Amino acid sequence: MSTLVIVESPTKARTIRNYLPSSYRVEASMGHVRDLPQSASDIPENVKGEKWAQLGVNVEADFEPLYIIPKDKKKVVKQLKDALKEAKELILATDEDREGESISWHLLQVLQPKVPIKRMVFHEITDSAIKAALKNCRNIDEHVVRAQETRRILDRLVGYTLSPLLWKKIASGLSAGRVQSVAVRLLVQRERQRRAFRQGTYWDLKATLSATGTKDKSQIFEAKLITVGGRKIATGADFDENTGQIAAGRNVLLLNQQQAEALTQRLSGKPWRVSNLEERPTTRKPSPPFTTSTLQQESNRKLRLSARDTMRIAQSLYEQGYITYMRTDSVHLSDQAIAAARACAEKLYGKQYLSPQPRQYTTKSKGAQEAHEAIRPAGSSFRTPQETGLSGREFDLYDLIWKRTVACQMADARQTQITLDLQVEDTGFRSTGKRIDFPGYLRAYVEGSDDPNAALEDQEVILPNLKVGDSPTCQKLDAIGHETQPPARFTEASLVKMLESEGIGRPSTYASIIGTIIDRGYAQLVNNALIPTFTAFAVTGLLEKYFPELVDPRFTSRMEQTLDDISTGEAQWLPYLNKFYLGETGLRKQVDTQESQIDASVARTVELENLDAKVRIGRFGPYIEVQNGDGAVTASIPKNLTPADLDPERVEILLRQKTEGPDIVGQHPQTGEPIYLKVGTYGPYVQLGEETSDAKKKPKTMSLPKGVTPENVTLEMAVGLLSLPRALGVHPETGGKISVSLGRFGPYVLHDQGKDAKEYRSLKSTDDVLTIDFKRAIELLAEPKKGGRSAKGKTKEPLKALGNHPADDEPVNIYDGPYGAYVKHGKTNASIPEGETVETLTLAKAVELLAAKASGGSKKTGKSKTSTRSKKS
Repeated sequence: MSTLVIVESPTKARTIRNYLPSSYRVEASMGHVRDLPQSASDIPENVKGEKWAQLGVNVEADFEPLYIIPKDKKKVVKQLKDALKEAKELILATDEDREGESISWHLLQVLQPKVPIKRMVFHEITDSAIKAALKNCRNIDEHVVRAQETRRILDRLVGYTLSPLLWKKIASGLSAGRVQSVAVRLLVQRERQRRAFRQGTYWDLKATLSATGTKDKSQIFEAKLITVGGRKIATGADFDENTGQIAAGRNVLLLNQQQAEALTQRLSGKPWRVSNLEERPTTRKPSPPFTTSTLQQESNRKLRLSARDTMRIAQSLYEQGYITYMRTDSVHLSDQAIAAARACAEKLYGKQYLSPQPRQYTTKSKGAQEAHEAIRPAGSSFRTPQETGLSGREFDLYDLIWKRTVACQMADARQTQITLDLQVEDTGFRSTGKRIDFPGYLRAYVEGSDDPNAALEDQEVILPNLKVGDSPTCQKLDAIGHETQPPARFTEASLVKMLESEGIGRPSTYASIIGTIIDRGYAQLVNNALIPTFTAFAVTGLLEKYFPELVDPRFTSRMEQTLDDISTGEAQWLPYLNKFYLGETGLRKQVDTQESQIDASVARTVELENLDAKVRIGRFGPYIEVQNGDGAVTASIPKNLTPADLDPERVEILLRQKTEGPDIVGQHPQTGEPIYLKVGTYGPYVQLGEETSDAKKKPKTMSLPKGVTPENVTLEMAVGLLSLPRALGVHPETGGKISVSLGRFGPYVLHDQGKDAKEYRSLKSTDDVLTIDFKRAIELLAEPKKGGRSAKGKTKEPLKALGNHPADDEPVNIYDGPYGAYVKHGKTNASIPEGETVETLTLAKAVELLAAKASGGSKKTGKSKTSTRSKKS
């Protein structure tokens, strides 16, 4: 008889198996084995007629959840039950957080073990950690389970009560969420601020001076105008963003272009003198080691990883034994970790770079409860990134975690801030510098920078050796105009930071929340910025008006605190649910009362700042509506157009195209056909010739390149775009055809060698798709490939090469497809199953998947894909 150990994933099972005696059997539950029903087909027959069945929670019977075993988990449950029959003891070794505690509890409810049970917890998968955990097993924490169950029920009550209301009043397929809706509101509020923003303009002067009067670069420095006649000149901080004017109470001088240029002329040739020199020593302390939230923020800033990708990669690193548990609010480090970090710092940088005393950080978050240590490299000694054998994004994320952990035990950085004031006639100029006297922890890690050494150089601003009374020579004096900028949009990093600072949700859920916001069409991710859509505006407007508490960050924060109190036994779950849902001002009564008061036509209308036209959410997407005489003129809004881009000029173009037809750019010089400028579902494009009823004779079209607006399109440009793809020549080495064109992901060069041998390279921002020549195309093709996609939308380069297939020695690779990562061998593709990741999938497992697909799984897989597409559309 063996001891059965159950963990969540196959990867974790394989890793933990290495540290357990041979008498232990480790199996994976593949996550949760029970959950609330996801669709009507999941509801058991015996309760289908009940009013609460669709909700999945019996609100009339103490909020009893209707738990079911999903179809895809029945096989897993049977395997676990079979394994339990041969076990003398059961150890539940799921993660040490609320989710992990809940999974263990559900396993007990489903398996109903008759053997002794233990709960084993650890926050890293190393030999010492597993052995220590075996000696210190405990019982399941019922309070933590209850808190997690309450959270799940709350999320279901909010989502399943409000979402049907949104379907009726705005559009089908929409969803509301306890935390999701608050996050969407934050995005919408920021976009409203940007639309209400009024730009201000101000001018100042910039001087280029030489300390010695020569052109020696080490003696050249810059200074900016700060005062005129003893009065401070205006900067961007002095403007009211709602008016574009100087804010009330600011006694500053606002220079316009004429005044700035006149001042430049007046000061030309006048003597300069150093009036003041100040050196101020400062110290900078290293940031604490990573929590879930700060890891998501920093990996987004440095590695451009989404919160979802960060957590997926971190999960893999944890399960392989490289890092400690990645869902944590704590910045605490164990004595073992501190010793390991200090040993790394001393070995790599020397004893002088160590902090005099070990640093221990205190968690400020009141509700910190996930795990008991920060995210750090696993073990009693830290492997350097190069020693791990990791590659790709796993290497990058481990490197980030390693650097941050080592840096937190290093010495403070010592710097000197230098301020140099200069006087010329009645004006004051200022130059600032910074000298790094001792880099300390910056040798290992600079927040927001990939390369610490390069960052150190960038941070230093060395001024020439000047003293009060010296007279540097002005070599150049320029008048510089500035425009104030609207508040920045949220990135994933800044949204995570905002949610955490407001106490909204849990850091471990941020990745899925942001993913849901994007997947459900509430926001578009453009250049790392989250831009809310018209749907987001409509839904937020309805919730703000009729259910203001549910999108109030303070209300959501208090709810999180209550859940924390339930997890510690300080609050009771049932009274709280009763009040929230069934109380006098509870959610159910609010929905029943408000539903009849909500006018669907008003709810579907989005009124934007500075726009006379109304935007409405229709069955096929958003459209513009403008009153014209006795009737209304409507025009569809392109899918990629967001409220941020809709201004009066864009409205005029869309309406003119609808009422007068498309603009004609001119006649094609060769065919004589008209060239039209149109705006379609995916944005503006040019079209050669008229539309016909024959589907086989569609006119040629080509989208406008990124950054080109309809107003800038000339006949020459339109003819050039319609000539794409443009042949450039034949590759001198392969004989393959080289052409250039414009695709879904921008302009590109194609090297076509026939059959499936096609190679793509994206053009650089300095290249023009209409003028690029053969020589430049060859240069681009010679560069290493960083990404790119095939015509079918799949990544041309594999995400990972697994090796060669044992049957025919052909390569087996992992690619990224529209439905996720998949394995490819020859013409056979197989999806990566739940529980496996790109990083953990082995060649042996891939061969199994491909064999199963080839032997008859193709029909089933194809059916699954079709249903997925239908559901998405």
